[in-house]
Amino acid sequence: MRHNDLIFRTMTALIAFILLGFSIYLFLAGHQSPGGGFIGGLMTSAAIVLMYMAYGLKPIEKILPVNFKLLIPTGLLIATLTGIGSFIFGEPFLSQTYGHFHLPIFGDSELATAMLFDLGVYLTVVGVTLTIMLTIASDE
Repeated sequence: MRHNDLIFRTMTALIAFILLGFSIYLFLAGHQSPGGGFIGGLMTSAAIVLMYMAYGLKPIEKILPVNFKLLIPTGLLIATLTGIGSFIFGEPFLSQTYGHFHLPIFGDSELATAMLFDLGVYLTVVGVTLTIMLTIASDE
C-alpha cells in the first residue's frame, strides 16, 4: 500500500535543486574557503538519495543513467593525475598553481589546479556514497 506522497515529491524537486546548487557552490569555493570536493560530493549524493527516496529506483535511473561505480575509478584517476602532473613542471607532489581567466558567464575568475584535485575527490565521494546507498536500498 502506497501513501499519498504528493507533498514529499513536490518538495523534493525544490529541495534537490537547492541542494545541488549549494553543492556546486561548495565545490567551487573549496580551494579558497571551507568546502571542496568532499563536502560538495556529499551534498550532491544527499540530493540524489532524496530523489531516489521520493520517486523510487526505476524513474531516477531513467533520468540519471549513470553507473556510479564508474565514478570511483574516474575520480581517483583525476586526483592522482593532478598530483602527478606537478612532476611534469618539476614541482613537488600535489603542488598547486593558479591563473586569472575571463570566463563568459562568470567574468574575471581565478582558477587553481586544486580544483582539478577537488573534482577527483568530488567524483569519488559521489560514486562511493551512492554505490553504498543504492546497494543497501536494493538489497532484498
